[in-house]
Amino acid sequence: MISFTTSNPQGLLAAMKKAIDQGHVTTWKYDADGDFTHTPDQWRGKAWLRPKVVAGELQLGILFPRGHQATKEVYAVYHGRFIEMAMAHFDTSFGKAVGTALAMTPDVIAA
Repeated sequence: MISFTTSNPQGLLAAMKKAIDQGHVTTWKYDADGDFTHTPDQWRGKAWLRPKVVAGELQLGILFPRGHQATKEVYAVYHGRFIEMAMAHFDTSFGKAVGTALAMTPDVIAA
């Protein structure tokens, strides 16, 4: 799970989507469900990050494609690179970013 501590989680989520739409963030896309995926060829379609807005926090849980094995490498890359993107583009929009080392709610690991 990824968690961003922020006074405006909905605003942070909207800013992330707007930055993708405007081409400022080029290595992430989001789909019709609002789930983010990493776009470099090596990582495309390996997983999605589903956002969830809660009081004072924007959470993202990882989802793996049905029938595919969840791997530590994909888990690590998606978490690390999403946090990296947020720090590079939205550093003034949150106070703390946390990526859990092991899966926890709202992550969905089982296919």
